[in-house]
Amino acid sequence: MNGYLSIRQAAELWGVSERRINQYCAEGRIPGAQRVGRAWAIPAGAHKPKDPRRTRGQAQTAPAQAAGGAMDHTNLMPLMNTPFAPGSCRQAAQAMAAGPQRDIAMAEYYYFSGRPDAAAKAAEPYLASADMGARLSACLIYAYANLSIGEIPRARFALDELNAALARAGEQLPRFRAASAFVASAGAVLLHLPMPQDMPDAQSFLPLLPPGLRAFALYVQAHGLYLKEEYARSAGIVEATLAMGAASYPIPAIYLHLVAVMDYMSLKQPDRAQEHLLTAWQVARPDDLIEGFGEHHGLLGAMLEAVIKPKWPEDFRRIIDITYRFSSGWRRVHNPITGHDVADDLTTTEFAVAMLAARGWTTQEIAEHMHVSANTVKSHLSEAMRKLEVANRKELKKYMLQ
Repeated sequence: MNGYLSIRQAAELWGVSERRINQYCAEGRIPGAQRVGRAWAIPAGAHKPKDPRRTRGQAQTAPAQAAGGAMDHTNLMPLMNTPFAPGSCRQAAQAMAAGPQRDIAMAEYYYFSGRPDAAAKAAEPYLASADMGARLSACLIYAYANLSIGEIPRARFALDELNAALARAGEQLPRFRAASAFVASAGAVLLHLPMPQDMPDAQSFLPLLPPGLRAFALYVQAHGLYLKEEYARSAGIVEATLAMGAASYPIPAIYLHLVAVMDYMSLKQPDRAQEHLLTAWQVARPDDLIEGFGEHHGLLGAMLEAVIKPKWPEDFRRIIDITYRFSSGWRRVHNPITGHDVADDLTTTEFAVAMLAARGWTTQEIAEHMHVSANTVKSHLSEAMRKLEVANRKELKKYMLQ
């Protein structure tokens, strides 16, 4: 596995026995170590654990992080937490302090602009970082980037690391727990997975996050309400969050607007959905931050086909490429865990039509929305139902994204 050492290699590198390496891994003292069969895969950037006898005294005089629960958020998704003018995203990342902050910001930039290979490569060195903000960020980026490049074991490893960090956080470190809750919830929401068992109430950690991350955390909350079919409540959170300053943070703003599209399409309010989609597009396009549009395609109710495709066909094609790439990895993680057999053999147009049909839209409503004929809608829907081997619209729902 690229980027990892075997037990033997780590033992030679650190000058200890293989038995000691096994012990370190079993005790959880090597962040990012991954169980592979009966052996362990150890991140190439991991450091040899310190002797606990030497650090015990230091723990009593540790900085305010332990005593007061403070945590430096500097390297926790710094680009997401930065208010930059559309068109200056890369410059904002490159202007950050050299080291973890700039490296993580560039990994974010690569990911949100649809370059998962570069994002994974930039994040990987920080998977075992001693800097908790950098490490949590790296795991989140690495998880989703690897979904898109088909490296599912690596994606699962990073998601497991996020959940493990939350479990280790403990009540005595509220800001660390808030950061862990933030990344763990973000890691689960787009995959439509249950929230981790150790997830605290949102009210307990949202106030501890800086403004940009709080805005994205509220996107996560809104997305969760959407999945529960509480569309009006979800839209209310989005509208309130944007009105209270989230619009200044482009990356959270894009995701908030996209979940609003999902809500208003489910409420059969396509005009309001289109307004949010175009606003998200105006924010995203100058920096090519198109990843979120591809990730959410199946939930946007054919809005991309109706609005983006006619005016920006080349951008639409690139978004669809992201959709196919991301959704393939998405299903390979989501379906086995949830048992929900989301369709994987439909074209994006067939999926969009089937999604609207499963939401109760009539053939004529779908045709008017997508600017095609009713016969074209019937053809796409008939082909989707044939592929899924279902007899009616009611049966479609179990194959559609929830």
